[in-house]
Amino acid sequence: MKLAEALQERADLNRKIDQLRQRIENNVLVQEGEKSQEDPQALMKELDAAISRLEKLMADINLTNCTTKAGDKTLTEIIARKDALNIKLSAYRDIAYEASQNTRRARNTEIKIKSQVKVSAIQKAADEIAAEIRKLDNTLQETNWTTELIEK
Repeated sequence: MKLAEALQERADLNRKIDQLRQRIENNVLVQEGEKSQEDPQALMKELDAAISRLEKLMADINLTNCTTKAGDKTLTEIIARKDALNIKLSAYRDIAYEASQNTRRARNTEIKIKSQVKVSAIQKAADEIAAEIRKLDNTLQETNWTTELIEK
């Protein structure tokens, strides 16, 4: 199985687990004399099986990510870099947005608000960060589809 397929299965399992939890919650209580639409015990067995599969898959994915290199970095390092850049990008975009809001006055006689940062420079930096994120994402996607999952 390719790493990309394992990642897709992980996402599917996470959705399935969420759905099973909801289905169990919808069926654990019924009015006296009534019967639930689905057997909560059977759903719990299915939930346990899905969680067990997810646990194994996550361990295999993490092992593969720690072992596989793209260039001179492991996939884990690339993912960490991408996650950090996403946090930075979000912060820079928020800063640029806030710094652009200098028209918060009703009349010309009110206090003027001035930006303390150069919005264009922050926006340019945000655009560069976004470009790096795209490059990292492309590297990850390519590697995910060419790497065999290491199964322990």
